[in-house]
Amino acid sequence: MKLRIAVYNVNWMRKLFHTDGTPITTGDIGKRSQQLASITKTINPDFIGIIEGPDTLVDGSKTASIQLEKWASHYALNNNFKGIHGHPSSGQQELCALYDSSKIKVAFTPTTDSKNQFNEPFLVDTTNKLIKEQYKHYRPPLELTINNLADEHFSKIIIAHTKSKGIFAPVDYAKFEQISERDRMRLYAECMSIRKKCNDYIEEGHNVIVMGDINDGIGMDFYENRFNKSALEILLGDVWEQEMILTSVLPKPKWTSNGWEPSSSRYRDRITEDYINVLIDHILISNKLKLAEAKVWNPYLEKEDNIIQSISKDLKAASDHFPVVAEIETT
Repeated sequence: MKLRIAVYNVNWMRKLFHTDGTPITTGDIGKRSQQLASITKTINPDFIGIIEGPDTLVDGSKTASIQLEKWASHYALNNNFKGIHGHPSSGQQELCALYDSSKIKVAFTPTTDSKNQFNEPFLVDTTNKLIKEQYKHYRPPLELTINNLADEHFSKIIIAHTKSKGIFAPVDYAKFEQISERDRMRLYAECMSIRKKCNDYIEEGHNVIVMGDINDGIGMDFYENRFNKSALEILLGDVWEQEMILTSVLPKPKWTSNGWEPSSSRYRDRITEDYINVLIDHILISNKLKLAEAKVWNPYLEKEDNIIQSISKDLKAASDHFPVVAEIETT
């Protein structure tokens, strides 16, 4: 089976809905909602992971799934689109997904093992000092199982939005350094937890897909070089266990005068105030999944892609990230 999958940080999608969960369709908010809908329709995914999706209330009176379905229906994206979500996050940005129910079955299948639940605290040694620290996912990663319509297993999928490295409060340099190290350790911890779950799945014989806004790349900044590791490389796995490795659907980015290429977002450097292009949105796949093609739908870079250029204005205005799109199949 071949699937067209995507991941997209849509930038505070909860702001696109009324308090009753219906989509806002007027004004600037309605315009952005229309832009996101146009992008999604053009991608035409079988499955799209949504980062910063609409909120889910703990009592279940409002969920990301229902709001996504209302949104997809209003903009006539795909009559077969169904929404799915998992554990509510501690904040107001949810992990969720839309999928084509005429092609695949998708279920929320969180692990019941009490030692490895994404919505519970966990212990890991982030500093290699043989001392485990306790952490908890701020946004519990979304664990899903994808089957075809004949209930034949295709893959386990984990959608993640790991700890931001951004520091937004005014601080002096010493405090900035302290917070930076703390945030980096938490980022590593979250990815170690996800990687452990990937190991479990692969050992059980499952195909695995990890997608999301990881807030990190491969050796791209001072701290990644300082600690000799990156969150993304933790997710990729151990080079000495080749059967366990996940691979990126994208090529290794190259440094250019504007930052990294390919890139899925950009940020303003705190010191120079220049904008730097970064690749922090990723899709990773296990060995038995075959990649047909993949790219970041970045209109600044994909100038020869007529489909991407046809929605260039929407891509530039709808979100501060660009979607990553891939076609994969089982080998």
